Amino acid sequence: MNYAKSKQLLERSRKVIPGGISSNVRALWHPHPLFYDHGKGSHIWDVDGNESIDYVLGRGPLLLGHSPKPVFDAMCKQLERGLHYAGQSEVEIEAAEKFCGLVPCADRVRFSSTGSEAVHAALRVSRDHTGRKKVLRFEGHYHGWFDNIAWNYAPNTEGEPRYLPRNQPTTGGQPEEDGANVVVLPWNDLDLVKKLFSEMGGEIAAIITEPVLCNYGSILPLPGFLDGLRELCTENGSVLIFDEVITGFRFSLGGAQEHFGVTPDLATFAKAMGGGTIVSAVAGKAEIMDRFGSLSANHSGTYNANPVAAAGVKAALDFLSANGGAELKKAQSTAKSLMVGLEEIAESTSLPLTIRGVPPVFHVSFVPEGSEPVVDYRSAQLADSEMLTRFWSGLQNRGIRVVPEGLWFVSTAHTAEDVEKTLHAV
Repeated sequence: MNYAKSKQLLERSRKVIPGGISSNVRALWHPHPLFYDHGKGSHIWDVDGNESIDYVLGRGPLLLGHSPKPVFDAMCKQLERGLHYAGQSEVEIEAAEKFCGLVPCADRVRFSSTGSEAVHAALRVSRDHTGRKKVLRFEGHYHGWFDNIAWNYAPNTEGEPRYLPRNQPTTGGQPEEDGANVVVLPWNDLDLVKKLFSEMGGEIAAIITEPVLCNYGSILPLPGFLDGLRELCTENGSVLIFDEVITGFRFSLGGAQEHFGVTPDLATFAKAMGGGTIVSAVAGKAEIMDRFGSLSANHSGTYNANPVAAAGVKAALDFLSANGGAELKKAQSTAKSLMVGLEEIAESTSLPLTIRGVPPVFHVSFVPEGSEPVVDYRSAQLADSEMLTRFWSGLQNRGIRVVPEGLWFVSTAHTAEDVEKTLHAV
C-alpha cells in the first residue's frame, strides 16, 4: 500500500500538533501514524485511498460500524433542535431510562464525555460513600489516563513481589503522592486479594477491575474470581466497580456483569454505548449514585448529557436491543466464526498463534508453546511482541486493520465476506 499522503500530512501536522497526533497511542502505527478520510460499515479508507476491513472500530466505539444510520439520523434530528443547552433535555431522560433498563447494576446513571471522566467520578463517589481513601486496582488494567488511577498499567514486574508490588506511574509527570492511595495486585489471584482485605479491609473504599482484561490481552477471569471480589466488598463495606468501557453492551446487552452474573455496585461505560457518539457514563446503586444528586459528591461537566450525544445513546441502545438483541447476536456470531477460523489456522502453522477473548472482542498474539497459562498481565508478557508487530503490519498491508496491541473489535456491520477475506489475509 502507498502511504505518501499520510506521511505528508503527518509532517504538516507535527508543526502544530505535538508528535502530529492527538492521542499518544496513535504513535504505535506502522510505518507511521496514518490519516483517514472516511468510513462506511465495516470498512475504512485512508487519505491515500487504501481501503481496509476495520477491526479497530475507533478502538471500540463503533460496535454498529462506521456511520450507523439510526445513530446518525437521531443525532442529526437533535442537531436541528439545538447543539448544546447546559441544561436538561427529555432525550437525556429517555437515554437514561433505556440504559437503566438494560444494565443490572444501574439504578441510576450519570452521563459524561470520556471513560477517564466516568472512572474519576466512580472513584470519587466511592470514597464519599465509604469515608475511605484506598482503592485496589490490578496490574495491566487500564482505567483512563488520570493521575489518581494510572498506576501499573504496563509496569516492569521483573523482581517485583506478587503481593503489593511497588506503584509505578504510567507516564512522566505523575507525582508519587498521587498514587499514595492506590493499592496494586496481580489480577486473577483471589488469595492475594483476601490477604489484603484481612490486613486493611477497613481502609479500602473500592476495588476497580475490568471484568475481562481487554486492555492487555482479553484475559478472562478465572472461575470464582469476580464472585470472590463481590463477596469481599460486601463483607468489608467496600464498593465493587466494574470498568465496562470496553465490555459494556458488547458481551451482552447488560454488559459483562450480565454475562458473568456478578453485579457490581458501580460500573463505568463508554465506547459501544453510543455507537460512535462521544459519551461515557457511570451507573450503579441508588444509595451510592444519589450522593451526586444530593451534591455530597461533585460530578460536573459542561458537556455532560449533551443532547446530541444523548440522542445517539438512545438510538444506539434501541438498535442493539431490538428484536431480542438480534444485531448484537449477529456481531457475536460473526466474531465467533472469525475466532474459529483463526484457531484453525493456528492448528496448521508452526507459529504459536493464540486467540483469547469473548466475541465480539478478542485478542490475537503469539505465545510460545510450553509457556505458563496466560491469566494476568505478568503471564501475558510471555507473548512475542516483535512477532505480533510483524503480523499486524503485514495484515495492514493486505487491507486488514487491527489494533497494534493485538485487539480485534467486530461490529454488527461485518459480514461473512469480510471474515473470508480476513482469514485469507491471515
